[in-house]
Amino acid sequence: MNMHWLLRMARWARNPPSEGRVKLVLGVIAACLVLAGIEWVWGWPDWLTTQKIPRMP
Repeated sequence: MNMHWLLRMARWARNPPSEGRVKLVLGVIAACLVLAGIEWVWGWPDWLTTQKIPRMP
């Protein structure tokens, strides 16, 4: 483990983040999991898939 991460963990142990920040992080994680679940159940739509455009020589 990097020394930078150890120092960050020590700082967080001394001064934990506020309740609002914890809720924000958990909300972002929940939104990512919801989007991943939707993509896993229904798949990626064809209209969002990029098409390779052939180059003119």
